[in-house]
Amino acid sequence: MSTLVAAHRGGAILWPENSPTAFREAARLPVEQVEFDVHLSADGEVVVIHDATLDRTTEARGPVAARTLAELRAIRLKGTAGETIPTLREVAAILAPTPIAPRMELKTGANDARYPGLLPKSLAVLDAAGLLPRTTVTCFRLALAAEAMRDPRLQGRAIWLVARGVVQDAGVPGAIAAARAAGVPMLGLNAADCDESAIATCREAGMRVGAWAVNDAATIARVLALGVEVFTTDDPVTALRLRGA
Repeated sequence: MSTLVAAHRGGAILWPENSPTAFREAARLPVEQVEFDVHLSADGEVVVIHDATLDRTTEARGPVAARTLAELRAIRLKGTAGETIPTLREVAAILAPTPIAPRMELKTGANDARYPGLLPKSLAVLDAAGLLPRTTVTCFRLALAAEAMRDPRLQGRAIWLVARGVVQDAGVPGAIAAARAAGVPMLGLNAADCDESAIATCREAGMRVGAWAVNDAATIARVLALGVEVFTTDDPVTALRLRGA
């Protein structure tokens, strides 16, 4: 089976990240997955934005979780023609008519605290859109990936995104051991940590493996040659072209 391509934040090199435009454009591509990030608003609505704060990608400042959905609706995304932060329901509506699988990253708040109920609320939205059977959940926090693994509706589609510091401190074998102890069957390694040795170590341990931060042509080609299961990329157009070649 060929390596799957996931459009990261909708394709952040090509379009404003996590914007309605990015998701609409990515939905027109023959990618297998579209990746996005979820937070909760102050009134408990699931919204799609990468950072815990508004500062980098919007024209406002401060924590996402400090604003109600109505307040977030009044804030424009940078680099767009007046678009605002989409809700998960809106992203789901874009993906639902396509065969593309949602790849949802669970985020934490500005103080790195877990959002109460983020996973069940998000899964309820995706379920209502008919997308739950093809959804994968990812997270840099192993405990959250383990929580997703325990939800029978996901049927094991959970990935621990392994930060570079974890690999530097514990090595790939240490990451595998931690994932196994938590019951998570798949690692997502940074492209810089992906080489033949790392992939072989995962496979010998029976651990599935993907990659993230696969953004330039040389890195895309190298990761494709390694044969990982899936990778996220900010440039899905180049990734599809190189995979096709």
